[in-house]
Amino acid sequence: MRLFFCLVFLSFFILCFSREKADSTKTRLKVNGNISLNSNGMAPIPSFSLGKPAVIGAFALNKGRFSYDPQIAYSLELKPWIIDNWLHYRLINKPSFELRTGIDISMFFSEYNAENYPVWQGQRYIALEIAGIYKFSSASSIALMYWSDNGLEEGTISGHLINLVYDRSDIALWKNILLSVNCQLFYINYTGDNDGLFISPKISLSVRNVPLSLFFQVTQALTSNIEPYPGFRWNAGLAFIF
Repeated sequence: MRLFFCLVFLSFFILCFSREKADSTKTRLKVNGNISLNSNGMAPIPSFSLGKPAVIGAFALNKGRFSYDPQIAYSLELKPWIIDNWLHYRLINKPSFELRTGIDISMFFSEYNAENYPVWQGQRYIALEIAGIYKFSSASSIALMYWSDNGLEEGTISGHLINLVYDRSDIALWKNILLSVNCQLFYINYTGDNDGLFISPKISLSVRNVPLSLFFQVTQALTSNIEPYPGFRWNAGLAFIF
């Protein structure tokens, strides 16, 4: 059933691409992203974290209504943690409103001991997304998104995410010092009693025209039955933005 659902979703993307092909030659490819050093790596769903320092790269390649948004995360021991491959298509692409859909084929890596020997295991996931984004201005927006996340290996978890995100960038604090604020309120419901309501604010400080920013992020469980209880987590780091 999952395979059928994914094939239908991919067919939809192919149909959309065929409709956009005539205009795509007139649209330039835009590339941007960031590479960050994190004290306590947090996953795209901030309730899950690596629990130790990590290097995370997030990229975006945009052309027309399509975007490819990969993300890759490694521990400082150069062990892989997360590899995401998001493909998005904007169904509605207006200056003040965007409705997009997406599919992600990802890998999540974890380590465990088997007969006193460490084993590094990769688990495959497929996620589907629908998201609406309202833009108050070029620097301020609010988004509501839904993910259906499906583990493909035996023993992996599957579930749902509903995420409300407010984003405000380029707030002038003093002369060329800029503040950006991102706040997520999200609910997860995964198999194996992995569900809960969380809040995760993030602030970033940067200097105008300098491609570096300092950030600090926390995640607090408002209610959850995850064991052990996730409680409060924090992450700080430095990002290079391009």
